[in-house]
Amino acid sequence: MSDPVLELDHVDAAYGPFRALFDINLRVGAGEAVALVGANGAGKSTIARVASGLLAPTAGAVLVDGTDLTGAPPFRFARAGIAHAPEGRSTFASLTVSENLQLAFRAARPRRDVAADLDEAFTLFPRLGERRDQVAGTLSGGEQRMLALARVLVLRPRLLIADELSLGLAPIVTAEVYRVLTQVRDAGTSLLVVEQHLDHALALAHRVVVLQQGEVTFDGGPDELGELSATVLLPAGAPSRAETAEAAETAETAETAEDPAGGEP
Repeated sequence: MSDPVLELDHVDAAYGPFRALFDINLRVGAGEAVALVGANGAGKSTIARVASGLLAPTAGAVLVDGTDLTGAPPFRFARAGIAHAPEGRSTFASLTVSENLQLAFRAARPRRDVAADLDEAFTLFPRLGERRDQVAGTLSGGEQRMLALARVLVLRPRLLIADELSLGLAPIVTAEVYRVLTQVRDAGTSLLVVEQHLDHALALAHRVVVLQQGEVTFDGGPDELGELSATVLLPAGAPSRAETAEAAETAETAETAEDPAGGEP
């Protein structure tokens, strides 16, 4: 295996008193696509947050290209080439498609490159090119997801963390998103694809990591998954430890958003 772009070494994580991850060991090699799969609430999004610096681990280490970034702010991860496309739409609803893209590109690239970057984004996602002057808030959910993805892909990250990109999308849009991810993988970008649904993720991935109850229970090739693939996404009944922790974090964020005196969510 190639040297890891990302390595989580015996990582624990928590939201306040609620532990969500337990002794996680995970690595993504250069040019490797890893599918992180598991039931809803298994802790997949928590791993994505830890891997991009949005959540500091309570134990263990997070290394990017061998550099220890444990507890570092998210901008350090971004400068190291880690891009996070989170669950949800993550666009500026009042700006057009072109303005959303230009805002992202001008923050990271010389102004002279912005026109070429826009052309590349519209080549990746022709549907965005057709809607370049449309306000982002009027796009469909799938088109907004494409826009959020284009904003980070054109910047050519070392590692893209794609969190539940297929969530709520029509099958035809999901297929389009994974077509682009396959192109990005083949061009050499490392991928950590967080998914609840297996089909597209297994077709894309070199390796699969299964998460259950906040712990890694399988790490191997897609062809080695075998009978586990039939049960890995089944709900466990009672909420898992990770699900309880993530729900607590979501509730705390919502409460803070409703109370401006509590600070920014």
